[in-house]
Amino acid sequence: MGTWNMTENTHHDATWRTHLLEAAQEEMVKFERKENEFRKKDRAERAAELHIPLGEIKVH
Repeated sequence: MGTWNMTENTHHDATWRTHLLEAAQEEMVKFERKENEFRKKDRAERAAELHIPLGEIKVH
């Protein structure tokens, strides 16, 4: 196996790894958005059930 072939494989592996990391990051961002929307909706539903106005609750 020559140096050129090993360099090409290393570059290919790094490119593939970068692509996977970017895809994972995109999926995490999507998940976090959905999770935040779910929590917001859940808080509003629970506040409505308890007759608590959300405007007065400080959510951190």
